[in-house]
Amino acid sequence: MNKNGKAWLYLLPAIAFLGVFMVYPLVDVFVYSFEEGYNSASQTFWGIGLYNYAYVLHDPYFLQAVKNTFLLVIITVPLSTGLALLISVGLNAIKPLRELYQTVFFLPYVTNTLAVGLVFMILFKKTAYSDGLINLLIHFFGGRSVDFIDGPYWAKMLVMCIYTVWVVMPFKILILTSALASVRQDYYNAAKIDGTSRWRTFTRITLPMISPMIFYLVITGFIGAFKAYSDEVAIFGTDLNAAGMNTIVGYVYDMLYGDSGGYPSYASAAALILFAIVLTITVINLMISRKNVQY
Repeated sequence: MNKNGKAWLYLLPAIAFLGVFMVYPLVDVFVYSFEEGYNSASQTFWGIGLYNYAYVLHDPYFLQAVKNTFLLVIITVPLSTGLALLISVGLNAIKPLRELYQTVFFLPYVTNTLAVGLVFMILFKKTAYSDGLINLLIHFFGGRSVDFIDGPYWAKMLVMCIYTVWVVMPFKILILTSALASVRQDYYNAAKIDGTSRWRTFTRITLPMISPMIFYLVITGFIGAFKAYSDEVAIFGTDLNAAGMNTIVGYVYDMLYGDSGGYPSYASAAALILFAIVLTITVINLMISRKNVQY
């Protein structure tokens, strides 16, 4: 057997795995999305067309989910990446106990998502016995209490954004601290000899050198934020439509398994719309990265 044959033989298990668990489901979802009037019990449908897409795009629950998801993406991805960069730069400048601080910042990432969500719910939720720790702080500074869990939309979105930033930032800090540690000290020594200011050193040396990692975190951040669902469930419960805090992934799940479930065709159409959105944003980011990322 020649080298090419051996290579394909070694790749065969991986190709078979990807084919069964990734390619086939994608094809199946694509087919489902065009089957109109699909019945899960009898596995029959009465036509093929774009009705499922039209239904999903006119469904107020889906439009609300799109709004929630986009707000979450637009707010949390830049905010979490920026905060992670600031913290990473600070950690990189601290020599003693640096590893301890890195471990402390990384703890939220290894903590169960639902457990962290319950803690946030306790902090923000108003009950018959307490207004929650956050409202106690608001009272202390002379403000009025706010029902962050069952109250106005802006308050619920604020909690969701804070929670999302809290959950994703540890991973970004870990990646960025590693990237900062890999920057050659020679560059900084040369800048110091030339009398370059710290800000110019940061913008002209540090940022360009770690720009591939920043770009990686932005891309994965966009994809992760668009897939948000479990975080919302942890804080607002399983009926996200009633809370007005559903996401696109949550909408897909509800169409499959929720109280209004049993509609795989609608769920498939929504999933492919999500795929198109993520693909478009990823392509735009790739085009931007050609000019701004230093490889």
